[in-house]
Amino acid sequence: MNESKPLSPRNSAHTSATIKLPKKSRTQRFIRGLLFMLSSFLFVITLFIAWIFMTTSGHHFRYLVADTLISSQHRIWAKYVIGDEALKSRVNDYQNIAVATGSEKATHEIKLTENVSNPTQAKPVEIKEISGKGYKGHIVYVRDPKSLRLVVPDKAGKGEKVSSMVKRTGALLGVNAGGFADPNWKGNGFVPIGLVISNGEIFFDSSGRNKPAQIVGIDKTGKMIAGNYSPNELLKLDIKEAVTFQPRLIVNGKGQLKNEAQGWGIAPRTAMGQKADGTILFVIVDGRQPGHSIGTNLYEIQQILLSEGAVIAANLDGGSSTVLVEGNGSNNSDESEEIDPRIVNKPASQHGERYLPTAFLVFEQPEAITIPNIWAHATKEQLDPSRW
Repeated sequence: MNESKPLSPRNSAHTSATIKLPKKSRTQRFIRGLLFMLSSFLFVITLFIAWIFMTTSGHHFRYLVADTLISSQHRIWAKYVIGDEALKSRVNDYQNIAVATGSEKATHEIKLTENVSNPTQAKPVEIKEISGKGYKGHIVYVRDPKSLRLVVPDKAGKGEKVSSMVKRTGALLGVNAGGFADPNWKGNGFVPIGLVISNGEIFFDSSGRNKPAQIVGIDKTGKMIAGNYSPNELLKLDIKEAVTFQPRLIVNGKGQLKNEAQGWGIAPRTAMGQKADGTILFVIVDGRQPGHSIGTNLYEIQQILLSEGAVIAANLDGGSSTVLVEGNGSNNSDESEEIDPRIVNKPASQHGERYLPTAFLVFEQPEAITIPNIWAHATKEQLDPSRW
């Protein structure tokens, strides 16, 4: 009797492997899968468009994106998010906010602590790391406000990196200060915006002695001044160091921005404040670097400064200009003994530090520092940003 032999596992596997779907069936399955993915994608896009244009949260998101673009070199792109007319209105709103925050008269008083007159009791400069939702940065504490000087480049025709200013002058620390003319974001950092005052002397004034401008600075007693002032008013107030920038964030211990909607978008930030004991505060936040820090808005900067006890505070130039440099307090002429300053933060510019017209520097002996006015004899070509 013939007995049939069972298929071996090997033969069974071979048999099943040889079973193939018809070519037409496989093509249909592929097309159905592709259509499903496409329809799912379109469904998600439709939901996203409905959310961003038809809900309150979507409206806030669109304006957050627009505000972030407005504070960057890609401002023109904001019109594709909120429209051209809304962009013009938004920029105008920000200007109105800046004017409003600069209108209240500052009545705060500064009482310097014993730590200032006796520096052995506290470090003249301290740096602390900070972080929050989506950002990383630093707070700088300058115990003696009189140790601040506004430093400018030493050569006409081009700005200077803050690290170079710190090394050249032997400063303890440096932070970027005012803005500058930057047509098509190709500026060389030489021509400031508005007003520059160093050691009580007006170095640069693009508007006139009687026209008010938003300024940030410090007077001869060490008291921080920020707000809307004309150059002549500032001279009467014995202003010593100042630049033009805005908006003011804190006046008489009160925050001026009501909420994050007034925060001018997400960006790298630099801000300056002062406590009632005279301590100067600099807040430096990195940005535009996913994985490290995307930045923050000015409302959050305001809240940080309020939590530190600031009674007055104002925004300084930010974005790609934001930089914090730590020096060694020595301008030794022997290059073999020089130690390069350390860039503490991570600047947003893809080219590293930017060339800038002004920086606030901290010195052990500020009265010994001579700052020449490089704009006094600058040529028309050097002062024309369109030629860069």
